[in-house]
Amino acid sequence: MRFQVLLVALFTVGLAACDEPRSISPTTQRIGGGAAAGALTGLAIGSLSGNAGTGALIGAGVGAAGGFAFDQHRRGQQRAFDRGVDAGRANP
Repeated sequence: MRFQVLLVALFTVGLAACDEPRSISPTTQRIGGGAAAGALTGLAIGSLSGNAGTGALIGAGVGAAGGFAFDQHRRGQQRAFDRGVDAGRANP
């Protein structure tokens, strides 16, 4: 029964990922992608240890945190790039 619920949840997440990319912010894409990858990894590791549901939940949390950290890194890179472009335009 738990496996069927987990399959439905994974299928739903997969369908949500099919949304048009422009309607989802980059932050949401990165956090959602990290959570999905973490959940699948946690599911695989948890199934080996006998508790796939807990592994998927832990993996989703860790993946979402990793996706958020990656998003903050990319935003910092973009801000630095934008400052460099602005400085270059100010001093021709």
